[in-house]
Amino acid sequence: MGSVDLFVVALMPVLKVLLLVFYLLNPALLVTSLAGTITPKSLVTLWFMPVNIIVAYMIGYALGWILIKFTKTPKHLQGIVIGCCSAGNLGNLPFIIVPALCDKPNNPFADSSTCYSDAKAYASLSMAVSSIYTWSYVYYRVSAYATEHNRIKSSEGASESSSASCTEALLTSGYGQIPEDGSRKVELHLTNLRETKEVTFMEKIVQCLKSIRSKIDLKKMFAPSTIASIVGFVIGIISPVTKLLIGDSAPLHVIYSSAALIGDAAIPSKTLIMGANLLKGLKRSEMNVLAILGVVSVRNILFPFFGIGVTKAAHHFGLVGSDSLYQFVLMIQYAVPPALNIGTMAQLFQSGVGETSIILLWTYAVSSISLTLRSTLFMSLLY
Repeated sequence: MGSVDLFVVALMPVLKVLLLVFYLLNPALLVTSLAGTITPKSLVTLWFMPVNIIVAYMIGYALGWILIKFTKTPKHLQGIVIGCCSAGNLGNLPFIIVPALCDKPNNPFADSSTCYSDAKAYASLSMAVSSIYTWSYVYYRVSAYATEHNRIKSSEGASESSSASCTEALLTSGYGQIPEDGSRKVELHLTNLRETKEVTFMEKIVQCLKSIRSKIDLKKMFAPSTIASIVGFVIGIISPVTKLLIGDSAPLHVIYSSAALIGDAAIPSKTLIMGANLLKGLKRSEMNVLAILGVVSVRNILFPFFGIGVTKAAHHFGLVGSDSLYQFVLMIQYAVPPALNIGTMAQLFQSGVGETSIILLWTYAVSSISLTLRSTLFMSLLY
């Protein structure tokens, strides 16, 4: 058996684990976490989290844009740098960090059972919202820079052949000769122009929606995790459905408990996958060292202070309640390293795959220390 066959044999179990986590374990975790804690009353408290994530993405985009101008990042890597600055890992890491804090007997939050269930709900909502934002806004930004770079390369490669064909066409087109029915053709052309200008308002709206649809990949935005989050919201908000599934006396409680049992395997599986993805960053690349240091500084030094400021301002103006665990999660959303989905986008567009892996490796390596320090700082500010 050759080396290629051995590689395929070793690769298949890994792919099966990835598919299992993506299509089964992670959706089960999201459904059970949201359905068990989300209620119409809790939505009044949680409405600020999507706003907080939008603000974080906007701040990250602004800092990333300043960074690429300062470091003179190559064109095909600018979208990657902006994506790493704006999109954080708001799904896996909050699921690991926040519930783990609640398991400690001396945690500064509520009792362990209440804290653990609330932490899973907050992390589930964070993952759902960030998934939509990442695969819509960030995906569009990364694709815009990658597509423009590929278009420039293809146009430069075809410039010589196109100039030769244009010269030949001009010499054989009879330029300057006006046919006998020229006036009739000009009049017909002007008539067609008038007809094309008369576009209705509804047609403009349809064209605008088609343009937005072409720039946003709805298939990726509504991934199994996003659909599972929607199902979890429906189960938690609609009272008759909640009574059917949740509670020891619920008729279909066995379905909910089975899904919760399956979902508990998602966190350790995702941790192993995250570590395997970071190993790709050990390869060499031509990424500017200043750009790498800039992304590390933005995500691990500057961003947490923005999180403190936004959360404190929201609490001051009454947008966020006095729940310390909720405020802690809002701050943590500014302290996590970049989303691993940025690496997936780089692979989709075949642009800066090695450079993205290096950025992710160093940001996660530094965050192993900085995230601990930031969590300590956040808890000291809340207590």
